[in-house]
Amino acid sequence: MNNGKVYIVGAGPGDPELITVKGLRAIQEADVILYDRLINNDLLGYAKRSAELIYCGKLPNYYPLQQETIHKFLIKYAKNGNVVTRLKGGDPFVFGRGAEEAEVLQAHNISFEIVPGITAGIAAPAYAGIPVTHRQYSGSVAIVTGHRQSGEVQWENIAKGIDTIVIYMGMRNLAHICEQLVTHGRGKQTPVAIIHWGTKKEQRTVTGTLSDIVEKVSTENVTNPAIIVIGEVVKLNNKLSWYQHELANIDLPLII
Repeated sequence: MNNGKVYIVGAGPGDPELITVKGLRAIQEADVILYDRLINNDLLGYAKRSAELIYCGKLPNYYPLQQETIHKFLIKYAKNGNVVTRLKGGDPFVFGRGAEEAEVLQAHNISFEIVPGITAGIAAPAYAGIPVTHRQYSGSVAIVTGHRQSGEVQWENIAKGIDTIVIYMGMRNLAHICEQLVTHGRGKQTPVAIIHWGTKKEQRTVTGTLSDIVEKVSTENVTNPAIIVIGEVVKLNNKLSWYQHELANIDLPLII
């Protein structure tokens, strides 16, 4: 039997209407879908009735399927001739381990395609009325992980050299991140926004500065998943914030 094909698809940050046309087609055509925790489950309603759905979600410090097991599933189902869609939140190449999975598929001579998605680091701020660039406030953006598998993030290179810092997976290390940025020259009054469940109806935004955001997050009980935005662009939140929870509850059918 000839190998099938794997689509590594970014499903976007939560609002189901933010998936791309190509991503939606990959869902519709799939024989097998391996999906992550942060995708909007409404998207699975577009799968074929016969499609096999496999949950691969990860929580911090809890992994129901190890990454190596996901690799084995991708190989097994593709080698059995299936069209496999690996459905990930956001974009598969932005902290999504999509490259690791693509490398495994390439090593096993399995055809694959990357379908980019809208990443939370841009979409969540946009839904909160925060542009990551602005001619007056920001001419550079860094997309940074809040923790690394090995070694420390080089905060000294980021603190003063980047206008807007967007941090993924950083809530657990928020106090350390703020301390490091201030230590390396970022002003204590630099605006910070924490956007929880960006683009979903549960979205809420807490703003502060490097000096007080940790206390505010504790008071407001903000947890993962959340995007951290640091920089002067955060000041536009009050002026440009447009997203209302009522908008998230409007059910608009996808027509493809």
